[in-house]
Amino acid sequence: MNKQEKNQVIDDLVTLLQENDNIYVTNTAELNAELTSNLRRACYNKQIGLQVVKNTLLAKAIERVTEKNFGDLPTVLKGYSSIMTSEVSNAPAKLIKEFRKKGDRPTLKAAYVAESIFIGDDQLEALINLKSKEELIGDVIMLLQSPMKTVISQLQSGQNTLAGLVKTLSEKES
Repeated sequence: MNKQEKNQVIDDLVTLLQENDNIYVTNTAELNAELTSNLRRACYNKQIGLQVVKNTLLAKAIERVTEKNFGDLPTVLKGYSSIMTSEVSNAPAKLIKEFRKKGDRPTLKAAYVAESIFIGDDQLEALINLKSKEELIGDVIMLLQSPMKTVISQLQSGQNTLAGLVKTLSEKES
């Protein structure tokens, strides 16, 4: 690969890093052709981007991205690395866990999710339990609706009692 090709790959990686808020760096080494194909297919079905990268080129791309702070993420760029990107923050983590039921790969090296850095495979469970933006909005809406529903149901249940009380009071005045 000549210098011009390397610069083009770095530019592509910079664009990928700038356009995605959920970036997972994984180790997919030791996967045979069949398992690699299965992983790519699973990623495609779940709308997760998967790209094998050279560590040095990814490190240079991370240096060029000034809008985001990737913290210690470059320290994990050793060995074989792949990048997973997704609109849903926990989708790659769930896919990794599901795929590892058949073996011990892929492993999580690091993740950049919504401006937070997760380093190490032991962070996989924490990433799985992260809620997506849509799930959080749904939770907030449910919390906001709950008191209103309670008030409405109490007013409706007391409706008959209130009507009976008004009728009794009107009969007493006569």
